[in-house]
Amino acid sequence: MTGGTLNYWRAGLDAVPDEVWREPALEVLLLPDNRLTSVPARIGTLDRLHTLDLGHNLLTSVPRELGELTGLTRFLYLHDNRLTQLPDGLGALTRLGYLNVGENRLTALPDTLGDLAGLVELRAQHNRLTALPTTLGSLSALRELWLRGNALTELPDSVAGLRELRELDLRENAFGAVPGALRALPRLRRLDLRSNRLRELPGWLTELPALEKLDLRWNEVHVAPGLLDELTGRGCVVLR
Repeated sequence: MTGGTLNYWRAGLDAVPDEVWREPALEVLLLPDNRLTSVPARIGTLDRLHTLDLGHNLLTSVPRELGELTGLTRFLYLHDNRLTQLPDGLGALTRLGYLNVGENRLTALPDTLGDLAGLVELRAQHNRLTALPTTLGSLSALRELWLRGNALTELPDSVAGLRELRELDLRENAFGAVPGALRALPRLRRLDLRSNRLRELPGWLTELPALEKLDLRWNEVHVAPGLLDELTGRGCVVLR
């Protein structure tokens, strides 16, 4: 153990080592790239953790006791597992800054997601999401949202509340139109809409004051006369 950290990266583990439970002051627990199939409920006793990495394992679920880790202020990695759902208790992690649940088998995100008031970056790419909770718009500190490789056709209207959002990745979904809620996002800089089902662009895209890059590749999209010129004329890079 070094500086409050236990690092078991690629240690060939099938279970969380007993050593973990003997370190009540543990701040960083790294267990990525192992063969873990479960996490004990007693994980909730590690109340000083600010970073927990469970990525690249074989987890099909995580215990609701993860929600008791209210000291998690930095990172929670659950990506590249076999998760089909997340516990509602995750909503108690109100100070968490970064959450990665990408590369799983999630069909939905919990409604309690909106309680993660400190969240700055959310990654949920390459799952099986067909819709997002309306509470998503409560994430008022969110700056980056990664949703690539799902089956989304729309975003909830509440997304208009993501006033700090800078980067939005909607690549490889099933959007037939640019979600109207994005019109309200004054800080949106990069919008990735590659590989969707777009047919046309709304004129209000020119009203997004911070837009720097708009990626439309691999869509059969019609661009109204003048819209492209207006975007590129003010310095926005448009890829199509």
